Amino acid sequence: MESFVGLDYYRVNELYSNEERLIRDTVRDFVDAEVLPIIETHHRQGTFPVGVIPRLGELGVLGANLQGYGCPGISEVAYGLIMQELERGDSGLRSFAAVQGALVMYPIYAFGTEAQKKEWLPRLAKGEKVGCFGLTEPDHGSDPESMVTKAIRRGDDYILNGSKLWITNGTIADVAVVWARTDEGIRGFLVEKGTPGFTAREIHGKFSLRASVTSELIFQDCRVPKKNLLSGTEQGVKAALMCLSQARYGIAWGAVGAAIACYDVALKYAKARVQFGRPIAGFQLVQQKLVYMLTEITKAQLLCLRLGQLKQAKQIHHTQISLAKMNNVEKAREIARQAREILGAAGIVDEYPVIRHMLNLETVYTYEGTHEIHTLILGRDITGLSAFA
Repeated sequence: MESFVGLDYYRVNELYSNEERLIRDTVRDFVDAEVLPIIETHHRQGTFPVGVIPRLGELGVLGANLQGYGCPGISEVAYGLIMQELERGDSGLRSFAAVQGALVMYPIYAFGTEAQKKEWLPRLAKGEKVGCFGLTEPDHGSDPESMVTKAIRRGDDYILNGSKLWITNGTIADVAVVWARTDEGIRGFLVEKGTPGFTAREIHGKFSLRASVTSELIFQDCRVPKKNLLSGTEQGVKAALMCLSQARYGIAWGAVGAAIACYDVALKYAKARVQFGRPIAGFQLVQQKLVYMLTEITKAQLLCLRLGQLKQAKQIHHTQISLAKMNNVEKAREIARQAREILGAAGIVDEYPVIRHMLNLETVYTYEGTHEIHTLILGRDITGLSAFA
């Protein structure tokens, strides 16, 4: 296995438990051996490597921080390290695992009935079934409380009408966790693939997250049985946002993985690329970029570690997750751009992973709460004054 000592400048590795390091290294080896050799082809073709789904199940990374129902219940730090290593491979891979675990398995785990948990969680954990999360709508992204998708009660069923957009895993999902407005407020439902009135359409033309399935979900008089209601979602949109906090936590770690991949390539390239008679790593402006990258990676690693400790202790607040998601993605995005600059013309071809990560991070910067929304969440928390309308 390749040494990453140079990417652990503050020896953060020593602060992880033996189990956490073992889990990270297992996923790292999987990414190196089974993801990196194929990911550029999938990026070019705009396809998700569905063949890795069973392997993710075998490795136990799907819903890994949940306990029981076929889930291993590992530490939150270990779960974060999994997200880091998956995104070191590709943001689309981490997105798949994060949606499956944090946005599908978690709401079933936290809000579902015992029957729903037994039916879905073991199969989702093994990768035998795939899920997606339907909250965002064509006209309602950052403001989910304004959603227009409705579920009207009809006897023992709900009639669902509306649509959801920018849904990861949508067309390959066996079950969708869908949020809709009811007479009792916004509630969550499990809508199974093949339900009459439910269709999923893949979104094409993406220049970001190309190795990921992104879809639109459409509901036209879709009849959902009452037993598929997530009964614990009486809190309405707050329950949906609790799910998003789980996903945002994984994103904060994942961004570190993308940044590490870009920095590692840029450093090696700068040492090998000779101009004006010496490696470009010896020039001041290149060193400035490399130092910036390493500094921000180190800060992000420490931020994630502390966040994981707080989450494990159940002392975390959603605004702390917002800070980490906002900071780490912004810094990873800048690291990718500076790495592209160091590689020069070579930075725009997929012989190197930098341009792929750079493009992917444009999506990560926006989804699961835009950078600006997280800024305002933090602003409201520290001032007590809301900047939202």
